[in-house]
Amino acid sequence: MQLKHLRTLLSPQDGAAKVTCMAWSQNNAKFAVCAVDRVVLLYDEHGERRDKFSTKPADMKYGRKSYMVKGMAFSPDSTKIAIGQTDNIIYVYKIGEDWGDKKVICNKFIQTSAVTCLQWPAEHIIVFGLAEGKVRLANTKTNKSSTIYGTDSYVVSLTTNCSGKGILSGHADGTIVRYFFDDEGSGESQGKLVNHPCPPYALAWATNSIVAAGCDRRIVAYGKEGHVLQTFDYSRDPQEREFTTAAASPGGQSVVLGSYDRLRVLNWSPRRSIWEEAKPKEIANLYTITALAWKRDGSRLCVGTLCGGVEQFDCCLRRSIYKNKFELTYVGPSQVIVKNLSSGTRVVLKSHYGYEVEEVKILGKERYLVAHTSDTLLLGDLNTNRLSEVAWQGSGGNEKYFFENENVCMIFNAGELTLVEYGSNDTLGSVRTEFMNPHLISVRINERCQRGTEDNKKLAYLVDIKTIAVVDLIGGYNIGTISHESRVDWLELNETGHKLLFRDRKLRWVPGSDVLVAQNRNNLCVWYNIEAPERVTMSSIRGDVVGLERGGGKTEVMVTEGVTTVAYTLDEGLIEFGTAIDDGNYTRAAAFLETLEMTPETEAMWKTLSKLSLEARQLHIAERCFSALGHVAKARFLHETNEIADQVSREYGGEGTDFYQVRARLAMLEKNYKLAEMIFLEQNAVEEAMDMYQELHRWDECIAVAEAKGHPALEKLRQGYYQWLMDTQQEERAGELQESQGDGLAAISLYLKAGLPAKAARLVLTQEELLATTELVERITAALIKSELYERAGDLFEKIRNPQRALECYCKGNAFMKAVELARLAFPVEVVRLEEAWGDHLVQQKQLDAAINHYIEARCSIKAIEAALGARQWKKAIYILDLQDQNTASKYYPRVAQHYASLQEYEIAEELYTKGGQTKDAIDMYTQAGRWEQAHKLAMKCMRPEDVSVLYITQAQEMEKQGKYREAERLYVTVEEPDLAITMFKKRKLYDDMIRLVGKHHPDLLSDTHLHLGKELEAEGRLQEAEYHYLEAQEWKATVNMYRSNGLWEEAYRVAKAHGGANAHKHVAYLWAKSLGGEAAVRLLNKLGLLEAAIDHAADNCSFEFAFELSRLALKHKTPEIHLRYAMYLEDEGKFEEAEAEFIRAGKPKEAVLMFVHNQDWEAAQRVAEAHDPDSVAEVLVGQARGALEEKDFQKAEGLLLRAQRPGLALNYYKEAGLWSDALRICKDYVPGQLEALQEEYEREATKKGARGMEGLVEQARQWEQAGEYSRAVDCYLKVRDAGSSSLVEKCWMKAAELSIKFLPPQRSLEVVRAVGPQLIGIGKYSAAAELYLNLDLVKEAIDAFIEGEEWNKAKRVAKELDPRYEDYVDQHYKDFLKNQGKVDSLVGVDVVAALDLYVEQGQWDKCIETATKQNYKILHKYVALYATHLIREGGCAQALALYVQHGAPANPQNFNIYRRIFTDMVSSPGTNSAEAYHNWADLRDVLFNLCENLVKSSEANSPAHEEFETMLLIAHYYATRSAAQGIKQLETVAARLSVSLLRHTQLLPADKAFYEAGIAAKAVGWENMAFIFLNRFLDLTDAIEEGTLDALDHSDFQDTDIPFEVPLPAKQHVPEAQREEVRDWVLTISMDQRVEQVLPRDERGAYEASLVAASTGVRALPCLITGYPILRNKIEFKRPGKAANKDNWNKFLMAIKTSHSPVCQDVLKFISQWCGGLPSTSFSFQ
Repeated sequence: MQLKHLRTLLSPQDGAAKVTCMAWSQNNAKFAVCAVDRVVLLYDEHGERRDKFSTKPADMKYGRKSYMVKGMAFSPDSTKIAIGQTDNIIYVYKIGEDWGDKKVICNKFIQTSAVTCLQWPAEHIIVFGLAEGKVRLANTKTNKSSTIYGTDSYVVSLTTNCSGKGILSGHADGTIVRYFFDDEGSGESQGKLVNHPCPPYALAWATNSIVAAGCDRRIVAYGKEGHVLQTFDYSRDPQEREFTTAAASPGGQSVVLGSYDRLRVLNWSPRRSIWEEAKPKEIANLYTITALAWKRDGSRLCVGTLCGGVEQFDCCLRRSIYKNKFELTYVGPSQVIVKNLSSGTRVVLKSHYGYEVEEVKILGKERYLVAHTSDTLLLGDLNTNRLSEVAWQGSGGNEKYFFENENVCMIFNAGELTLVEYGSNDTLGSVRTEFMNPHLISVRINERCQRGTEDNKKLAYLVDIKTIAVVDLIGGYNIGTISHESRVDWLELNETGHKLLFRDRKLRWVPGSDVLVAQNRNNLCVWYNIEAPERVTMSSIRGDVVGLERGGGKTEVMVTEGVTTVAYTLDEGLIEFGTAIDDGNYTRAAAFLETLEMTPETEAMWKTLSKLSLEARQLHIAERCFSALGHVAKARFLHETNEIADQVSREYGGEGTDFYQVRARLAMLEKNYKLAEMIFLEQNAVEEAMDMYQELHRWDECIAVAEAKGHPALEKLRQGYYQWLMDTQQEERAGELQESQGDGLAAISLYLKAGLPAKAARLVLTQEELLATTELVERITAALIKSELYERAGDLFEKIRNPQRALECYCKGNAFMKAVELARLAFPVEVVRLEEAWGDHLVQQKQLDAAINHYIEARCSIKAIEAALGARQWKKAIYILDLQDQNTASKYYPRVAQHYASLQEYEIAEELYTKGGQTKDAIDMYTQAGRWEQAHKLAMKCMRPEDVSVLYITQAQEMEKQGKYREAERLYVTVEEPDLAITMFKKRKLYDDMIRLVGKHHPDLLSDTHLHLGKELEAEGRLQEAEYHYLEAQEWKATVNMYRSNGLWEEAYRVAKAHGGANAHKHVAYLWAKSLGGEAAVRLLNKLGLLEAAIDHAADNCSFEFAFELSRLALKHKTPEIHLRYAMYLEDEGKFEEAEAEFIRAGKPKEAVLMFVHNQDWEAAQRVAEAHDPDSVAEVLVGQARGALEEKDFQKAEGLLLRAQRPGLALNYYKEAGLWSDALRICKDYVPGQLEALQEEYEREATKKGARGMEGLVEQARQWEQAGEYSRAVDCYLKVRDAGSSSLVEKCWMKAAELSIKFLPPQRSLEVVRAVGPQLIGIGKYSAAAELYLNLDLVKEAIDAFIEGEEWNKAKRVAKELDPRYEDYVDQHYKDFLKNQGKVDSLVGVDVVAALDLYVEQGQWDKCIETATKQNYKILHKYVALYATHLIREGGCAQALALYVQHGAPANPQNFNIYRRIFTDMVSSPGTNSAEAYHNWADLRDVLFNLCENLVKSSEANSPAHEEFETMLLIAHYYATRSAAQGIKQLETVAARLSVSLLRHTQLLPADKAFYEAGIAAKAVGWENMAFIFLNRFLDLTDAIEEGTLDALDHSDFQDTDIPFEVPLPAKQHVPEAQREEVRDWVLTISMDQRVEQVLPRDERGAYEASLVAASTGVRALPCLITGYPILRNKIEFKRPGKAANKDNWNKFLMAIKTSHSPVCQDVLKFISQWCGGLPSTSFSFQ
C-alpha cells in the first residue's frame, strides 16, 4: 500500500494546537475532527467542510475550557457521534443524516474519572477507557454504563478488530488486554494478552496480528496469543522519535504508525505471513502526529498533528479503468473500491476471509460484479449494493453467468448449476442440469410474502428435455418431479412458487370456429368460448393429438394411441352455436343451447345470445335466454312485452315490436326513461308516462310531465309526492319541495331535521322576515357550527350584526377574505393577525404565490420570503430580501441564486451568493459553467489556494483530453502550475509551446529542456531541429557528435567553428582528417590551415603513428618533438628501454636519466648520465643514497652523499633517523657552524622521547653542573619528566631546587620552588614539597601540602608555630575532610550540627536523636521534627507519635503540620475502634495536651491554631475514653454516646468512618432510630466518595443539630466493602420495618439529645467530659473553667472503676485530673 498526499483539510497553526481525535462515519460520508478548541468539525467524503458544533463541559461552573476531548466515534448508522471528555463524561450527539441538521444531546454517561479513549463497535454499544484503568461499556438504548473489566493502570489506547466483535486496550504499565463480545468461533483467549515494554500508545489490531509501539521507538507485532512475531527497532535511528498513534486499515492488511514528521507503513504479506515495511512517508515540518483515522472503505487516511493540521492521504495499491466506465481502486490485497465514473456511486468489494482479489469484472448490462480470489468467488449487485462471497474452487475461468433474475446469480459450470443470492455468503443451492437457457429455469425468492411463511425460495429446472424438477432451496429437498411426453420449451413458477406453467406444442383452432384445442399431458383441453378463457372443457386421452377433422355434422380430434389412431368427437352443438351466431340465426343457436345442460360454457353462450337477440329485436329468444340464465324480472318483463307485441300483431298485423308501448318498454329495459317518455308523449299517452315514472318512484319527472301537460291531478300528485317523501324520511327533498312552494319556515324546519343547516342558512339569508326570528337563527347557526360550516355561520352572524361571532366563524372556516373585510370595518387591530393566518392557510393549500402578499400585509417577512421561494416568484423574493437585515436575508439568497444559476444568469446569481455569504457556491457555479476566470477571481477571495489548484487542474485535464491545449494552458498557469502545461505540450510534441512556457516560468531549466528535446529529435532523425535545441542549450559538442555519428563532417566542422571556441574546430578537423588518412588528410589540413595543430593534437591523443605520418609528409622539423612526447608516453606505459631510445632521439638524455632515477635503476641512470649527460651524475648519487637510507645502509649512503659533495643532506638524514651521535660527528667535521643549534635540537628531542631521552637529559644536566652552568643545569633537571622512575624524577627536581637555592638569585630560586612544589605533590611527596616551601618561608603553601597529604598534625603544628592566622583555616579543612570521609564520631568533637546533619544524611536517626538529646532543647526538637517527618513519609505515624511522647511537643509553628498529620493519620487508621487501641489514643491525647499546655505559654496562645489543637485534644480525649469504656460492659452506653458526640467534629474526622462507628455503636445498644439514620448517612457518604462529590447529599435528617453539613470529602473509603454490604442489607431490612422512625431522639429542650446547641433558643450547653453529651442538669464542675461532667455519668464511671479496677479507666481519671486542675471532692484514689 502506498500513501499519496491529496489535500490539507485543516491548516496547521503556528503553535501547539493538538488534534486530539478524529473519526470516519461507517457510511464513509462524514469525517469528524476535534482539536484542543473542543469544537467538532464535520467534513464530507470529498474533504469539504460542511458543518461544525461545539462540545460542552459536564458542569458549566468549571468553565468551557475545563476539559479536553479525548475520544470520538460515529454510531454504526452514522447519525450520532459519541464524545469522550476528561471531565468524567461521555456525550452522545444526534447529528442527523443531512448536513445542517440540528445537533442534540441524546445520551450522556457520567463517569468517576477522565475518559481517555473511546470506540463505538456495534449498535447501542460504546466502549471506552478511563484514567483509573477501567474499560467500560455504555448502552445508548438503556442509557446506562457498566464495567467490562478493570485494571490499576491508565488506559492509553483502545482499538477493535475488523469485525468490531473484539476490543484491545493498552495501559500505562505496558499491559495489553483483549476482550471479545463474540470470538466468532476463533477460540482465542481473553484477558491480559501481553506486557509491552512501554505504554502502547500506538496500538492496532490487524487481521493476522496485533501491532504495538510507543516511546521506546520499537514496533512489535504480536501473534494471536501474545507471542512476538516481529520487531522493527528504530531506537538507534537518530531521526526517529517515539510512536504516538497507530491505525489498521479496515481490511486489516496494513498498519500505519505516526511519529515525528513521519508515517511508517507496514503491509501484511499473505504469501510470506510476515509484515513488510513500505517506504516511510516523511513530511518535513509536520511535527508529531497525534491522531489517525482510516476511511471505512480503506481509500483515505487522515492524519492529525500537534499543530492542529489535518492532512488527507490516498491509500491504494493500484488503480485501473474498466471499459472507460468504472474505476477500480485496490486499497488492499483483499479490498477493491468500484466507482461508476458516470454516476459517482461507489461499492466496496472486500474478501471477508482476507484472500487477495485477483480479477474484477462488471457484467450483466454493467450492473453485476464478479471477482475471483484463490478460494472464493465475490458477486455483487451495483444497484442495490448487495454483495456475496462464497467458497469457490477455480475452474480455469470456464464459468458462465446469467443475471436475468435480479435476486439470484445463476452460475453454470461443467454441467452444474449453482445459485447465489445477492447479499448472502452461502450458495443458495446447486443442481445438475444441461439446460442453461434462462427460459428453462425459474427461481422465485420471497417475491410475494404470504402469511405464515417467512422464507419462500424455490427453483424449477429441467432434469432432461421432458422432465421438470422443483426444489425447495431452503430445505434443500426435491418438492416433486413432473414428467412430460413432449419437449418442454418454456416454464415459469408463479410468484409464490405454488404453481408451474409450462408449454410444449402450439395451440390449435377448430376449423371454421373460434374453438381452441390444446393438449396438456393426458388431457385434451377445449375452449368453446374463447371470450371466457377460464372456461375450459377437459377430457382424458391416451396419446398425442395429431390433427383435427370436421365434416358430416361432427368435429373429431385425431389422437394416436400406440399404433392406432382414435377419433375423439367434440361437442358439435357447442361448435355449432358459434357458427349459428356468426350466421345471425339466433333461433337455431337457441335450439342448440336448449339441447345442452347448463354449464359455465353454455351460460356464457346464453349471455352472448341474449345480448345479440335484444339488439336484433328477437324478443322471444331474448325472453328464453333470460329465463335460462335465471333473470326472472327481465324474463317476466319481456314476457309481458311479447304479449303486447303479439296482441298488436294479431289485431293490426305486421311487426308488433314497432308498437309504441313495445318500443317504450324496450327503452325502459335499457334504463333509457327519457326515450320511453318521449315515445309515450309522441302518442299523447301522458297517463302512461306518468304511471311509468310513479311505478319507478321518479316523482319529479312525473310532476314535470303533469305540469307540462297541465294535468288536473297535479296538486294531488304533489301531495302524494310530499307524503311519500315524509314516509321514506327524505326530508331534504321535502324541504326543497316546500321551498319551491314558497313555505320557507317549513322548508327550514325540514332542512334542519335532515341535518342540512347550510340550505337552511341560504334560505334564511334570502328572506329578511325570517332573519327577525332570533330563535330560528340561533338554531341554524348552532347547526352550522356543529356541522363545521363556519363560513355560512359567519355570513349569518354578520347579517344579524354580530361581528365578533362572525369573525370567529370566518376564521374557523378559513374564510379569510370575508374575515379581513369584516375586521377592517369592525376590528382594525385584528387585520394583521388575520392576514398572517390567511397566508398560513394559503401555504397549507399550496397556494404559495397568493400567500406572499398576505404575509407582506402582515409584516411577516420570513414567511413572505419562504412563500415567494416556494412559489418560484424569484424577483419578488429578491425585492423582499433586499428589505431585510443581513442575518435574515443571508439564509435565503443562496436559494434564489441557485435558480438564476440554473437559468445561466450567472452575474445575478453571483451577486446573490455574495449577499448570502456563500461565495464558495458562486465559485462552484462558475466552475460547472466553465467560466474559469470569474471562478478564479472569486476563489482567490475565499478559498484556500490548494483547493483552487485542485479545482483548476482537474478542469485543465478535461480540456487537455478534448484537445483544447491553449485553454488548458491558461488554467494551469492561472493556478501557478505551469509544469503541468509544460508536460502537456511535451506529451503532444508541441515543443515550441513547451519551450515558450519553460522560458517564461523556469528560465533556469531552459537549457536542460533544450538539451532533452535535442536528444529526442536526434533519436527521431530530425537533425536540423535537434541542432537548434542543442545550440540553444549551448551544447555545441552534442551537435558536433550528432553530425559526426551521421558522417556529416562539414556540418560538424561548421558548428564547431561557429560555436565551439578557439580550438573546437581544430579537434573536429583532426578527427575528420584521421578518418581520411594519408595524403588526403594532409590536403584537408593544409586547406584548413590546421596541419601543425593537427600534429600536436595527434600527439596529445597518443596517436603517434598518425603524428609521425603527418610530420613525415609535411613537417619534418616537428619529428624530435614527437619523439619526446612518444618517450614520455612510453615511460608512463613502463617501456623504459624504448623510452630511453626515444629520449635520446629527441635530444633529451637528462629526461632518460631522471626516468631511471625515478625507477631506482641506478646502474642504467649512471650509464646514461656518464654517456650522454655528465652534469646529472651527482643527482644520480644523491638518489642512490636515498635508496641506501631506505634500506638502513647509512654508511653507504654517507659515502655516496660525500661523493656527491652533499654533507648537509647526510646531516639531515642522520637527524631524521635519530642517529644524533653520527649527526653531531658529521656536523663537527663538515659544518661546525651548526653545532650549537644541533645541540639544542637534540635536547628538545630527548625531552619528547621519555626514559631513554631522560637519561640523556640527566647526563647533559650533570655536565652543565660540572661546568658551573647552574642555570642551564637547573633548566635541564626541570625538563626531566616521569618516564617510569619517580625516584629519578624526584631526585632531579630536588636537585634543581637545591641548585637554585644555593647558586641562583632569590627570585629565580622562588620560581623554581613554586614550579617543583606542585610537581612533588602530584607524585605524592607532600613532606618534601612542604620542606621546600618552608625553606623559602612559604608557610601557607607548606600547610596546603600537609593538608593535601592528610598530615593534619604537621599542618596544625606549622600553623601554630609559624603563622597562627592559619589555625582556623586548617580546622575548617579538617571538618570538611571528616564530613567527606563520613567519620561522624570524630566530627562530633569538632562540629556537632554538622555531625547531626551527617547522621541525618546517612539515615542514622537513633544516633542523631541520641546525640541531639545531649545538646540544647532547640537543637533536639529540630531533629525530632526531621525524624518525625521522615517517619510520616514512610507511613510510621505511630513511631512519630512515640517520638513526641518521649521528647515532648514544643509549640513551634513549624511543627504544627506534623501534629496535624499525626492526628489525621491516627483518626483515619483502621482498627482503632476497640479497647485495645486505648494506649494509642492516650499517647495522642497526652501529646496534644502537652502541646496545648506549651501553646498557652507561647505567643500562639488563643490563636486559631491553638483553638484547633484544643479541639483535637478534646477529640483525642473522647476516643481514649471510648476505648477505655469499650473494655467494660456496664459502660457500653458511655462508649456509644462518645461515638455519637464525635459526629459534631466531622470537619476534622473522616465523615464516613465517624458515621459508621456511631451507627454501629447505636445499633449495639439498641438505639435503632439513631443507628438507622447514621448508617443511612454513611451509605450516602460512600456513594458520594465513589462519585467524587458531596453535592447529592440530603441534609434534612440533621437540620437543627450541631452535626456539620460542610465537611471534607474523604479521599478513600475507610470501611471495607464487606462491612459496607452488611450495612446496606441492615438498612434495607430496617427501612421495611414500620416501627423504626427516621428521626433523631430529642430531649427536654426539644432539640436533638446530643446537640450542644438548642435550635429554638441558641443556648449552648457544656459537653460532658465522660460522654460528650450536653449537660442539662446535675452538673459537676471542675476547677478549670468550661470543664464539667454530668453527675450521673460521672458516678457511673467511678462505679465502673471501683468494680472493674480497670487501669485504663484509672488512667482516664488521672488525665482528667491533670487537664481540669484536679478532681471534684470524692473519696476515689489513684493508688
